This record gives sequence, structure tokens and C-alpha cells, in this order.
Amino acid sequence: MLNVSPSPLDDRELFEDETFTELDLAAQVIAGKEFVRCTFRNLKLGATRWPATIFEDCVFDDCDLARMVPTQMRLRGVEFRRSRLMGIDWTDVAKNPELRFVDCNVRYASFVGTNLRKTEFLRCALNESNFASADLCAATFSECDLTGATFTACDLSKADLSGARGLFLDPAKNRVKGLRVPLELAVLLAESAGMIVAR
Repeated sequence: MLNVSPSPLDDRELFEDETFTELDLAAQVIAGKEFVRCTFRNLKLGATRWPATIFEDCVFDDCDLARMVPTQMRLRGVEFRRSRLMGIDWTDVAKNPELRFVDCNVRYASFVGTNLRKTEFLRCALNESNFASADLCAATFSECDLTGATFTACDLSKADLSGARGLFLDPAKNRVKGLRVPLELAVLLAESAGMIVAR
């Protein structure tokens, strides 16, 4: 059941250069707002819904956004830091999001068909996340845990996964021209093809 108590964001449509801290907005619907150069710090935003909301050059720092519903959320220059983003389905986010994830828990997320071109994931847990059919061209996964993550029909051209761990993907089922991978994966792929790798 949705929380329908009044939100401190109800009073207007546009917020610029503001900082929001220590708010509990879990399960609320926050629709049709625009946030420009805003910072959200230590907010409880689990299971929130943000239809037709715009974020531009915003930062979410130490926020709980687990099971957030970002349908048609427009994201330009948005960074998530030290935030909990578990179980989010990003597939219906507005086109061409510009995102950066740093030290975040992004387990069990669905990025199916999402444009993540040039997106940076730094020191994130992405276990069991689904990237099927995602555009990951020139994306970076640095010091990330990708154990159990799914990569099928992805464009991984020029992506950098060399600093990831727990990674497995089938090059025959993805576009991989210019993809950087960790040595462990290269060895595993060679051995799975029947080659003997000198050690």
C-alpha cells in the first residue's frame, strides 16, 4: 500500500540548487517534478515512483532507493553514490539516460534493453543483474562484482570490464569489438573452447 502522507516536495514543480537530507519518502509517488543541480543525501526512497520527473546534474548520496520505479524518469548527468539500488527495473526509464554509479549496491537490477552507453560503474555490487540487449558501448565496470550477471545480445563495443570480477559472457552472443576483459575471463573462454592455456 502506498504512503499517501504529504511530501515536502509537493509545494512546487521546479527545484534548483537545493539539498534534501534525512527525509523518509518511502513508497510515495512524486510525479512531474524537475530537479536541477540538486543533492539528495541520506533519504529513504524505497519503492518510490517518479513518473515524468526530470533530474539534471543531480547527486544521490547514501540514499535507499531499493525497488524504486523509474518509469519515464529522465536522468541527465545523475550520479548515485554509496546508495542502495537493489531490485530496480530500469527498462522503462526515459531514453538516453546519463548515469554514474559509485560504491553502490545494484544487485538484482534489470537493465534489459536500456541505453547505458558510456555509463560508469565504480566499485559496485551488480550480482544477478540482467543486462540483456543493453547498449553498453564504452561503458566502464571498475572493481565491480558481476557474479551471476547476465549479458546477452548486448553491445559491449569498446566497453571496459577489465577491472570486474565474477564476470562471464559469451562473445558469440554479444557485440564485443574492442571490449576489455580481465585475464581470468580470457583464460576461461579459451579453455571452454578446448584450448590449453600455458600457465
